[in-house]
Amino acid sequence: MKNNEPKLVEKEKIVAEKLNGRFAMMGFVALVGAYLTTGQIIPGFI
Repeated sequence: MKNNEPKLVEKEKIVAEKLNGRFAMMGFVALVGAYLTTGQIIPGFI
């Protein structure tokens, strides 16, 4: 059986995914900034 109807995605899920992506990008930028300023991947640990 093939369903020809397009799948509908709730607006809340789309907003949540965009928000998760933006937070992930911010975390990556923070990681790179911490590495550039301290030389450690996780500041405070060896």
